[in-house]
Amino acid sequence: MKILVLRFSSIGDIVLTTPVVRALKRQVPGAVVHYCTKPAYRGLLEANPYVDKVHTLTGTLGELVKELKAERFDFVVDLHHNLRTSLLKLRLGVPGASFDKLNWRKWLKVNLKWDVLPRVHIVQRYLQAAAPLGVRDDGQGLDYFIPPGQEIDVPATLPPAFQGGYVAFAIGAQHATKRLPVERIIELCGQLRRPVVLLGGPEDESTGHVVELHFEHAPNAAQATGITPADLSPRAHYHDKNALPPTQTLIYNACGRFSLHQSASLVRQAQLVVSHDTGLMHIAAAFRKEIISVWGNTVPEFGMYPFRTEFRALEVEGLGCRPCSKIGYEKCPQGHFRCMRDIRFDLE
Repeated sequence: MKILVLRFSSIGDIVLTTPVVRALKRQVPGAVVHYCTKPAYRGLLEANPYVDKVHTLTGTLGELVKELKAERFDFVVDLHHNLRTSLLKLRLGVPGASFDKLNWRKWLKVNLKWDVLPRVHIVQRYLQAAAPLGVRDDGQGLDYFIPPGQEIDVPATLPPAFQGGYVAFAIGAQHATKRLPVERIIELCGQLRRPVVLLGGPEDESTGHVVELHFEHAPNAAQATGITPADLSPRAHYHDKNALPPTQTLIYNACGRFSLHQSASLVRQAQLVVSHDTGLMHIAAAFRKEIISVWGNTVPEFGMYPFRTEFRALEVEGLGCRPCSKIGYEKCPQGHFRCMRDIRFDLE
């Protein structure tokens, strides 16, 4: 049976579809599994042994339809379920199924604060879309495959002080309301009391530099951020045999220095991962890492918390304006940003 999986974006969402791809390949007799996504995400799938071929939306939808029709698929599993994928399924004219996005339930949660969301992870809803083919949950969690040559040699890359273990802190996120302000990132780093590797894209490099600067030259960083060392005094300590006093926190700013796969390699080799609600959080879950997940305008109840790994959620529960969006904004709609500024970092 030839099966097409549709998911155009983004990093975290594609990682969350990997249990479906694995189950299709392993559980459907004779399955040939193709995956269609955007060109930017091809690299996430090319090393996946359960994907036989990757198609990308490089031109018009009509051109993509022509390419996919030539493959003669038997079934389409739509794990995006938007207008474009619905049109694609219609024009392919083969049997298929789509996952339930729970849009109206999310709308009620965001706009009226009525919580009628099922306590079901999005991976389970993805799997339901493949259920007509007899697919079931194999209980094995997420997958992430790092291509050859993309693994990071920690002893050759990180300073000696990091080679006894470190925390990977993914400081980025697509939307500002899903990211801690820099002063709160500094505060949280101080409480981790272990060497911290900051991960993110080129757009996060300047934030990482401010954090790095603070722990190297606290007075200079205070002037740059408008905060003082007293503002950053830790309220709790994360206990670990390799713990450092807050004033000795070591920071390595890796933002913008490594590819996504290389950043994933640093996540895989970390003792602990701290992350906002973003793609590296799900990559960490694929490696079964212990995760501290930080939640701002979004909430774990949307069903996208770390899947099948040990995690702790840091969030402001009971805040009347939260969630304000199922995705995020470039600034707090209320202006106070309490969902991030009021989080308690009690890490004991």
